[in-house]
Amino acid sequence: MPRHEYSHMDQIPHGQASSNLTEGCLVLEGGAFRGLHTQGILDTLMLCGINFSCLIGVSAGALGGMNYVSGQIGRSARINIGYRHDSRYMGIKAFANSRSILDVGLLTEERGFGEPFDTDRFMQPERRFVAVATNCLTGEPTYFEKGVCANIARAVQASATMPLTAPMVWIDDAPYLDGACSCKVPYEWALQQGFKKIVVIRTRDASYRSAVRSPDLARRVYRNYPNLIRSLETIDERYNHQCDEIERLHAEGRIYRLAPSEPITIGKLEGDVEKLGDLYWLGCYDCLTCLDDMRSYLD
Repeated sequence: MPRHEYSHMDQIPHGQASSNLTEGCLVLEGGAFRGLHTQGILDTLMLCGINFSCLIGVSAGALGGMNYVSGQIGRSARINIGYRHDSRYMGIKAFANSRSILDVGLLTEERGFGEPFDTDRFMQPERRFVAVATNCLTGEPTYFEKGVCANIARAVQASATMPLTAPMVWIDDAPYLDGACSCKVPYEWALQQGFKKIVVIRTRDASYRSAVRSPDLARRVYRNYPNLIRSLETIDERYNHQCDEIERLHAEGRIYRLAPSEPITIGKLEGDVEKLGDLYWLGCYDCLTCLDDMRSYLD
C-alpha cells in the first residue's frame, strides 16, 4: 500500500532564485504528475543561477513554470507531493471547490497552504511567461501571456484542465481545455518568436513515441465541438512528429533538449508519493548531469 506522507520531504530545497536572467526561452512539456521530473530540473536550474527570461509551458509545464518564474525553489514539488492525498488539492473537496478532480488554485494562487504563491515577483515585467491552452471552438492552441491576457492564472487553469475530467474553462467567451489537446510541446512558438537559445524539457525519455489512439469517448462528450475532436484525432501523430523534430534540432544544435534519462512509468495521477519523490530527484540528477553541456550551448 503506498505511503501518504513522503519520507524525504525535508530534503526538497527551499529558497528564492536569483533575479539575474539568462537570455533564452524555456519550453516545458505537460504530463500531469510526470511533471515532478520537470520540477526537479527547474529547482536545480534556479539553484545554479539559470533563470530564463522567457518560459512557455503546457498543462503541468505551465503550472510548474509559474513557480520557476516566481523564483520559489521547491514550492511546486512540495505541494504536488505533500498534498497529493489532501482532498482539498485532489479529491472530493477539490471537486466541490473547483469542479475539477485537481484544484490547481493551490499552485497558481496566493492561498497555497503554508507557502503562498509570490504573485508580485511572478508578475514582474522583466520575464515573459506563456501558458498554452486549446480553444475548443477552433481546436487550435492559444498562447496566453502574462501582462497581455487579463487573467493569467485562469489561463493556466485552462491549460491544465484535462479533457473528460473537468468542465471547460471559459475565457473571453470561448471554452478552453488542456493545451496538450492541440500542442504538447510548444517549441515551434519559441522558434517563431526568434529566440536564439531554446531549451526544451520533456517529461518522456527521448526515445518515447505515443501510440496512436482513437478518442471515442471524447467524440461523444464533445460532439458539439467538431474542431476539438479533429485535433484530438490527430494529436498523437503530431506529437510523434514533434518528438522527431526536437531530436533533429537538438542534434543540429538549434535547440537543447533535456529529457528523463530513463523511461517514466508512473501514472498521470500517481498516488505513490515515494515514486513521485524519486521522479523529482531523478529530474535534479538529470539536470546536474547535463549542466555543463547546457551551459556550453547557452554560451
